[in-house]
Amino acid sequence: MCRNIRTLSNFEPSATEDEIHAAALQYVRKVSGSTRPTKPNQEAFDAAVERIAHVTAHLLADLVTTAPPKDREVEAEKHRARSAKRFAATG
Repeated sequence: MCRNIRTLSNFEPSATEDEIHAAALQYVRKVSGSTRPTKPNQEAFDAAVERIAHVTAHLLADLVTTAPPKDREVEAEKHRARSAKRFAATG
C-alpha cells in the first residue's frame, strides 16, 4: 500500500496539493489498516488526512537542501527502468 508514497521534497516544480494529499491519504490508509473507513470512522479518517496533508505541506516548505532540484521526468524514467528490471527478473 505505501509503495505509492513518493518523495515529494526538492523537486522542480514543487509538489502539488494533490500529490501531498495523495501521500497523506496513503499514510492514513496504512496506519488505520483500511482503504475505506466505516461510516462511524469516516470523519476521523478524513480529518487525519487533512491534518497530515497540512503538516506535510509545512514540512516541505521548511526543508532546506543544498542539492539541486530533481527533475520529475528524469526521476520517473529512473523509476520505470527499476520497475522494468524488477518485473523482468520475476517473469
